[in-house]
Amino acid sequence: MNLVRWSPFSDMTAIQNQMNRLFDSTLYGWSGESDTRTWMPQADIHETDEDLVVTADLPGIDVKSVDVRVENNVLSISGERKLQEIPKNGNVHRVERMYGAFARSFSLSTPVDTERIKANYKDGVLKITLPKAEQAKPKRIAIAATVA
Repeated sequence: MNLVRWSPFSDMTAIQNQMNRLFDSTLYGWSGESDTRTWMPQADIHETDEDLVVTADLPGIDVKSVDVRVENNVLSISGERKLQEIPKNGNVHRVERMYGAFARSFSLSTPVDTERIKANYKDGVLKITLPKAEQAKPKRIAIAATVA
Protein backbone atom coordinates (compact mmCIF):
# COMPACT_ATOMS: atom_id res chain seq x y z
CA MET A 1 0.00 0.00 0.00
CA ASN A 2 1.36 3.41 -1.02
CA LEU A 3 1.15 6.43 1.21
CA VAL A 4 -0.40 9.41 -0.62
CA ARG A 5 -0.14 12.89 0.82
CA TRP A 6 -3.53 14.64 0.79
CA SER A 7 -3.66 18.21 -0.42
CA PRO A 8 -6.98 19.91 0.35
CA PHE A 9 -6.19 22.81 -2.01
CA SER A 10 -6.06 20.59 -5.09
CA ASP A 11 -9.51 19.24 -4.21
CA MET A 12 -10.82 22.79 -3.74
CA THR A 13 -9.41 23.82 -7.11
CA ALA A 14 -11.13 20.87 -8.79
CA ILE A 15 -14.45 21.79 -7.17
CA GLN A 16 -14.04 25.44 -8.21
CA ASN A 17 -13.36 24.41 -11.83
CA GLN A 18 -16.46 22.20 -11.86
CA MET A 19 -18.61 25.02 -10.45
CA ASN A 20 -17.22 27.46 -13.04
CA ARG A 21 -18.11 25.03 -15.84
CA LEU A 22 -21.60 24.58 -14.39
CA PHE A 23 -22.28 28.32 -14.26
CA ASP A 24 -20.64 28.98 -17.63
CA SER A 25 -22.85 26.44 -19.37
CA THR A 26 -26.02 27.46 -17.52
CA LEU A 27 -25.64 31.23 -17.84
CA TYR A 28 -23.84 31.31 -21.21
CA GLY A 29 -24.80 34.48 -23.05
CA TRP A 30 -27.09 35.82 -20.31
CA SER A 31 -26.48 39.50 -19.79
CA GLY A 32 -28.90 40.06 -16.92
CA GLU A 33 -30.18 43.49 -18.02
CA SER A 34 -31.38 43.02 -21.56
CA ASP A 35 -32.09 40.32 -24.04
CA THR A 36 -28.93 40.97 -26.05
CA ARG A 37 -26.17 38.40 -26.03
CA THR A 38 -22.46 38.95 -26.35
CA TRP A 39 -19.92 36.49 -27.61
CA MET A 40 -16.20 36.20 -28.14
CA PRO A 41 -14.44 34.07 -30.73
CA GLN A 42 -12.10 31.38 -29.41
CA ALA A 43 -8.41 32.11 -29.99
CA ASP A 44 -5.06 30.35 -29.66
CA ILE A 45 -1.71 32.13 -29.31
CA HIS A 46 1.65 30.49 -29.78
CA GLU A 47 5.20 31.74 -30.15
CA THR A 48 8.09 30.74 -32.40
CA ASP A 49 11.63 32.12 -32.43
CA GLU A 50 10.57 34.69 -35.03
CA ASP A 51 6.84 35.36 -34.52
CA LEU A 52 3.79 35.44 -32.28
CA VAL A 53 0.90 33.69 -34.02
CA VAL A 54 -2.75 34.26 -33.13
CA THR A 55 -5.42 31.95 -34.57
CA ALA A 56 -9.09 32.86 -34.03
CA ASP A 57 -12.24 30.99 -35.04
CA LEU A 58 -14.60 33.30 -36.91
CA PRO A 59 -17.03 30.97 -38.73
CA GLY A 60 -19.76 32.58 -40.79
CA ILE A 61 -18.27 36.06 -40.57
CA ASP A 62 -17.63 38.23 -43.61
CA VAL A 63 -13.95 39.15 -43.55
CA LYS A 64 -14.91 42.73 -44.51
CA SER A 65 -16.57 43.14 -41.10
CA VAL A 66 -13.42 42.15 -39.16
CA ASP A 67 -10.97 44.76 -37.87
CA VAL A 68 -7.47 43.87 -36.64
CA ARG A 69 -5.27 46.48 -34.91
CA VAL A 70 -2.06 46.60 -32.89
CA GLU A 71 -1.59 49.59 -30.64
CA ASN A 72 0.69 49.97 -27.60
CA ASN A 73 1.60 46.27 -27.82
CA VAL A 74 -2.07 45.20 -27.61
CA LEU A 75 -3.67 43.18 -30.42
CA SER A 76 -7.38 43.92 -30.90
CA ILE A 77 -9.76 41.90 -33.06
CA SER A 78 -13.31 43.13 -33.53
CA GLY A 79 -16.17 42.56 -35.91
CA GLU A 80 -19.73 41.40 -36.21
CA ARG A 81 -21.62 38.25 -37.12
CA LYS A 82 -24.92 39.25 -38.66
CA LEU A 83 -28.11 37.32 -38.05
CA GLN A 84 -29.09 35.48 -41.20
CA GLU A 85 -32.47 36.37 -42.62
CA ILE A 86 -35.27 34.17 -41.34
CA PRO A 87 -37.67 32.94 -44.06
CA LYS A 88 -41.06 34.69 -43.86
CA ASN A 89 -43.03 31.55 -44.61
CA GLY A 90 -41.24 29.30 -42.10
CA ASN A 91 -41.02 28.79 -38.37
CA VAL A 92 -37.89 29.16 -36.28
CA HIS A 93 -37.39 26.15 -34.01
CA ARG A 94 -34.10 27.09 -32.39
CA VAL A 95 -31.46 29.83 -32.48
CA GLU A 96 -28.33 28.78 -30.59
CA ARG A 97 -25.52 30.48 -32.47
CA MET A 98 -24.38 33.83 -31.14
CA TYR A 99 -24.77 36.92 -33.29
CA GLY A 100 -23.78 40.54 -32.98
CA ALA A 101 -20.61 42.49 -32.40
CA PHE A 102 -17.54 41.01 -30.74
CA ALA A 103 -14.20 42.32 -29.56
CA ARG A 104 -11.09 40.59 -28.19
CA SER A 105 -7.87 42.19 -27.00
CA PHE A 106 -4.60 40.49 -26.17
CA SER A 107 -1.54 42.01 -24.48
CA LEU A 108 1.45 40.85 -26.46
CA SER A 109 4.27 39.29 -24.46
CA THR A 110 7.03 40.76 -26.65
CA PRO A 111 7.31 43.85 -28.86
CA VAL A 112 6.35 43.20 -32.49
CA ASP A 113 7.29 44.78 -35.81
CA THR A 114 3.95 46.38 -36.76
CA GLU A 115 5.09 47.03 -40.35
CA ARG A 116 5.39 43.30 -41.12
CA ILE A 117 2.18 41.94 -39.50
CA LYS A 118 0.19 39.62 -41.78
CA ALA A 119 -3.40 38.44 -41.41
CA ASN A 120 -4.98 35.61 -43.39
CA TYR A 121 -8.61 34.41 -43.31
CA LYS A 122 -9.41 30.95 -44.64
CA ASP A 123 -12.26 28.52 -43.92
CA GLY A 124 -13.56 30.64 -41.05
CA VAL A 125 -10.18 30.84 -39.29
CA LEU A 126 -8.27 34.10 -38.92
CA LYS A 127 -4.49 33.67 -38.60
CA ILE A 128 -2.43 36.70 -37.59
CA THR A 129 1.36 36.47 -37.76
CA LEU A 130 3.13 39.13 -35.70
CA PRO A 131 6.90 39.19 -36.37
CA LYS A 132 8.92 39.96 -33.26
CA ALA A 133 10.84 43.22 -33.19
CA GLU A 134 14.60 42.79 -33.56
CA GLN A 135 15.34 43.72 -29.94
CA ALA A 136 12.86 41.06 -28.75
CA LYS A 137 14.41 38.14 -30.65
CA PRO A 138 16.62 35.82 -28.64
CA LYS A 139 20.33 36.21 -29.33
CA ARG A 140 23.01 33.64 -28.69
CA ILE A 141 26.03 35.07 -26.89
CA ALA A 142 29.41 33.54 -27.57
CA ILE A 143 31.47 32.82 -24.46
CA ALA A 144 35.15 33.63 -24.65
CA ALA A 145 37.32 31.27 -22.65
CA THR A 146 40.88 31.96 -21.70
CA VAL A 147 43.23 29.13 -20.97
CA ALA A 148 45.48 29.65 -17.97
